[in-house]
Amino acid sequence: MHREEFIQQLWLDYIHTHPDIGALRLWPLSTPADYLTLVTLNHGGFSAQALSPSLAHMGYRHIGHYAMADKGLLIHLLAPAEGGSCLVLVELQTGTLSKSLREALLGLVQQTHPQDSKGQNLLCRGRPWPMPAWALYQKLHDEHPLAAWLAVMGPRLHHVGFDCEQLGSSMEAIDRQLLQSGLTHMVDQQNGVFSVSNLLVHRFYPATPQKMIFDQGDEHRLCLGGLAIVQRHLESNHERIAELLLPVHARCEMA
Repeated sequence: MHREEFIQQLWLDYIHTHPDIGALRLWPLSTPADYLTLVTLNHGGFSAQALSPSLAHMGYRHIGHYAMADKGLLIHLLAPAEGGSCLVLVELQTGTLSKSLREALLGLVQQTHPQDSKGQNLLCRGRPWPMPAWALYQKLHDEHPLAAWLAVMGPRLHHVGFDCEQLGSSMEAIDRQLLQSGLTHMVDQQNGVFSVSNLLVHRFYPATPQKMIFDQGDEHRLCLGGLAIVQRHLESNHERIAELLLPVHARCEMA
């Protein structure tokens, strides 16, 4: 698979899951996101280590590695050599979950068909394992919301991030337009995945909740990701938004 095809598949899956964001026409459709936040877990073919060769084959190189022990996350920042959207590959460390919930989550993951646990498009094929029961989702959400998100979504694109400068508008102008479109940003610098550096002004807009049908037929509406708009505090800073995105204290060197 070529990188352009990979990005297209990610985007199509994303707007299928978030039709309200896909319907936005506030900037040209050709405007690339500065970064794509992908969420996976450290198990089998879905681990960051297993995914890395395929991503490298598509031209992505590691430019940063981060650890957020309080959230049980390892985060890999990857950039294409010829320019384009960066990838923020977030890997949940399942060992941070309690034993019973870790076993329940991995019990779902292990029901993945062998053909759905390999290949270059693991991050844009949807959830490859059965839907959890509503009771399990609630327990996972109480302990670690991202584990619950993975249980119902699978390894996938969680949200995209756009740079105000690239969009050609101020944060305030974009915020007004998104509010008129029915999207309201969260109060703090959170996006449901990781903490954001104070070098940026970051606003995350949760997507409209979508109806999900759980195991045993329970139906519930869930917010399953969203959209991030980001702006530098210092306009003279020439680094990409993605390179400033994560807190400096979380950066670590690969052993």
